[in-house]
Amino acid sequence: QVQLVESGGGLVQAGGSLTLSCAASGLTFSSYHMGWFRQGPGKEREFVAATSWRAGATAYADSVKGRFTTSRDNAQNTVYLQMNSLKPEDTAVYYCVAKRRWYDISRANDDDYWGQGTQVTVSS
Repeated sequence: QVQLVESGGGLVQAGGSLTLSCAASGLTFSSYHMGWFRQGPGKEREFVAATSWRAGATAYADSVKGRFTTSRDNAQNTVYLQMNSLKPEDTAVYYCVAKRRWYDISRANDDDYWGQGTQVTVSS
């Protein structure tokens, strides 16, 4: 049974930083690309960032480029999202996603594995 468990969310002031973690189990972690998506209040779910299965490539949404960094530790089956210079518009539930294909990394697919999400709230 695949499990993705996010942690590290919370309340932070604008301009602050948070690091999210996602611990994976029940899958061959190093064979999956790992992505982060988010859904803000009243908004559609959107792609945030991704790292390829051997961390050879990363991808970011324009809205977070230069502020967020994703990385992974295949030995620990864990992926991270370092978020700096947070803005109120970054407020959302953040989801960790295990994905099979890189070419559509920014799309949610039926064969993805999703975590339960962690809330990030940025106050102004």
